[in-house]
Amino acid sequence: MHDIRQIRDNPAAFDAALARRGASALSSSVLALDEQRRAKIHAAETAQADQNAASKQVGAAKAKGDEAEFERLRALVGEKKAEVAALQDEAKALDAQLTELLMGIPNLPLAEVPEGADEADNVELRKTGTPPGFNFEAKEHYQLPGVAAGMDFETAAKLSGARFVVLSGAVARIHRALAQFMLDTHVDENGLQETWTPVLVREEMMLGTGQLPKFGEDSYQTTNGWWLVPTAEVSLTNIVNGEIVEENSLPRRYVAHTQCFRSEAGSAGRDTAGMLRQHQFEKVEMVSITRPEDSLAEHERMTKCAEGILDKLGLAYRTVVLCTGDMGFGAQKTHDIEVWLPGQNTYREISSVSVCGDFQARRMNARFRPAGGKPEYVHTLNGSGLAVGRTLIAVLENGQRDDGSVELPAVLVPYLGGKSVLTAEGTLV
Repeated sequence: MHDIRQIRDNPAAFDAALARRGASALSSSVLALDEQRRAKIHAAETAQADQNAASKQVGAAKAKGDEAEFERLRALVGEKKAEVAALQDEAKALDAQLTELLMGIPNLPLAEVPEGADEADNVELRKTGTPPGFNFEAKEHYQLPGVAAGMDFETAAKLSGARFVVLSGAVARIHRALAQFMLDTHVDENGLQETWTPVLVREEMMLGTGQLPKFGEDSYQTTNGWWLVPTAEVSLTNIVNGEIVEENSLPRRYVAHTQCFRSEAGSAGRDTAGMLRQHQFEKVEMVSITRPEDSLAEHERMTKCAEGILDKLGLAYRTVVLCTGDMGFGAQKTHDIEVWLPGQNTYREISSVSVCGDFQARRMNARFRPAGGKPEYVHTLNGSGLAVGRTLIAVLENGQRDDGSVELPAVLVPYLGGKSVLTAEGTLV
């Protein structure tokens, strides 16, 4: 959420930043509501002062025996009391309208973010690794002989419908090994704190990280009001919801492996084959809570953490900075990491790492106490480290051989009981 004082101080700059995101100017609407709200508050305070003054005079009139004045003042106190209550209710309603408006406005991009309309305008920062060269036509993951027995879309459709999968046998084990490898790397080498969190959260937690109110159709809500998390960003970031933490406890760096749930409301017809885009999937999520002055450096560090997983797996990838028109709602700046998928002959997103500034912290009222100072809002960051299913796809496609088997990355061998190949028959050897 945005700081109303900054909008008051420089409405033109606020609108210019929104325009970079392709959004309409909103400062006039925000400030009009703000002015009405403040006017009601001022009127309520004035009426309260009049009520207090009349209350003091009531006793004096009674003591003098001036019954007429006593009755007039007593009536005035009652009128002012009702006026104060009405004005306070009106101010409260206007405040709710203002909050609702501010909650629907996206974060402002940092000046360094490239301007653009969509993903075609994203800027490549670097390419790492070399895509494998095959002397045969590369297959997509679900077409590989060794994968067919362990990746069942028909049974999943019977159980749950489209965009679900049942993993079994060797494929399920590789999937599990990837998640364990990611967690171990982030904990042992990157210094993140392993965290296990609920996947059902209250509505205010979704509001805190910006999934609500604007993007409710992208997630699933239970009949009793809980929401299924679209990413562990929601639960991890909201650990500091409503808190004032000590400065010496920052940065806080969390990592969690969870199930994630997305309706994919805006992706009809996209990536319908295979398990690239699912309603239920697993992700290893990183979240950092920092001081404001540390968040940009933390963004670079988190990007390196995600890239490091791909480096260890020996997968080629590229890192891009998203343009203003392609960034997520809550981001100030985002790095996407795209892994090479031979079956599609292109790079596809496998991680998105964003710095949000104090945008989420204001929604959550999450602050820290500097030494000797007043509480300030923390900065929040989140990023995939990585999407487990998409990493499975990348491992299978990049390791494919012409005989239908798949050579698996060396770093996974300890997690697979010393086995390094998925055979064309679907077993590990």
